[in-house]
Amino acid sequence: MTGPDVRRRVPRTDAVLDSPTVADAATRLGRPLVRAAVGRAQQRVRDGALTPDLDAVVAAVLDDLPPTASSLRPVVNATGVLLHTNLGRAPLSQAAVQAVVHAAGTTDVELDLATGRRARRGRGATAALAAAVPDAEAVHAVNNGAAALVLAATALAGGGLDRDVVMSRGEMVEVGDGFRLHELVASTGARLREVGTTNRTTAADVSAAFEAAAREGRRVGLVMKVHPSNFRVEGFTSAPSTADLARVCAGRAPLLVDTGSGLLSPRRDLPDEPDAATALRAGADLVTASGDKLLGGPQAGLVLGRADLVERLRRHPLARALRVDKLTLAALEATLTGPPPPVVAALEADLDQLRERARRCAAVMRTADPDLDVQVVDSEAVVGGGGAPGVVLPSVALSLPQAFAEPLRQPRGADRTPVVCRVEAGRCLLDLRSVAPEHDEHLAAAVARAAGAHTRGND
Repeated sequence: MTGPDVRRRVPRTDAVLDSPTVADAATRLGRPLVRAAVGRAQQRVRDGALTPDLDAVVAAVLDDLPPTASSLRPVVNATGVLLHTNLGRAPLSQAAVQAVVHAAGTTDVELDLATGRRARRGRGATAALAAAVPDAEAVHAVNNGAAALVLAATALAGGGLDRDVVMSRGEMVEVGDGFRLHELVASTGARLREVGTTNRTTAADVSAAFEAAAREGRRVGLVMKVHPSNFRVEGFTSAPSTADLARVCAGRAPLLVDTGSGLLSPRRDLPDEPDAATALRAGADLVTASGDKLLGGPQAGLVLGRADLVERLRRHPLARALRVDKLTLAALEATLTGPPPPVVAALEADLDQLRERARRCAAVMRTADPDLDVQVVDSEAVVGGGGAPGVVLPSVALSLPQAFAEPLRQPRGADRTPVVCRVEAGRCLLDLRSVAPEHDEHLAAAVARAAGAHTRGND
């Protein structure tokens, strides 16, 4: 004799959806997303993996739901790469996060409340950027660093202007996901004129490019100096300085310097990293930079320099397609005017304090599991995100068996934040320079849970 059909015991969809906690989740996340979670829980009942009890199904549904209606999940970056491109580069400061929340509703992004008339979009953010780089006559913001370059190349040399963009062969870089800078320039309609060699380019090479263009009946519309931010060439190398190029370009064509990493002014701990203020003082007509790297803000492309050139870019039709939204403007302004962002705190972290944090975390982990193989070790962090290539930042890490990497990255329970580590020499390293101190408690708890899962898996 067979038992009752399990399908008759599966709680009805409407009964689960009517549960107060599930109904509240549907209001917060949307009914389709919650209904899908209900369907998955019901299937687990049919498969015999879940008790056919309403309370159990409700608990399973709630456990399966994400914290927000977005599929993006916050993670703890314990890789030691401060600006990890795959993890969204710079985490925003709390001031920037709050600014984004306030800007998410209806705002005065293009309205002057005093007059009731239309106002310049993003005037607060651009004013903050201008104040941060007083050497710039004018500033503008677009949606990323590549957009800043393509806007400049298009407005000054592309789109039927029949002008050349001069670049050193040693600066024709490829960055993430197959993006090649020279292909970006070519896409604007400008003709790319390569100078120098992979390892050596001089100011004389650039001067010769002007002469060659004149012989061909063409003009140079733009000279670009690009920081090869994700690699470093050593040995028999040379590259003209910004000052050298400014002398060559004077009265002939604008000089654009792309600093890459978004540093607005010099930092002592990154002496070789180019910055906007220094480039402008050296004679650059335009400087472009990224907002989500060493500036520590949202993804944005920053344009700084001569007022006539910045206005020319701002008024170009392409600028409309590349403009930033109100959320980016809010985060950018708060980053520039608010407290130091997390990336600055990570750069300036004290090594002894990192070691003390690691010891405390290890002690908490061993309290949860006395047999846990966790060690406090010296580590080497990096800036990442195309910033300060070759620079090593001394750090401290928690070393665990390699088997911990996966359960930390994929914790059970949608409400649990993944921890991303790096695997090195057969060990899982949790580098604390890239972990904010307020995440230490979560880090220790995540390791304790992973240790329990690891122990159960070995039983």
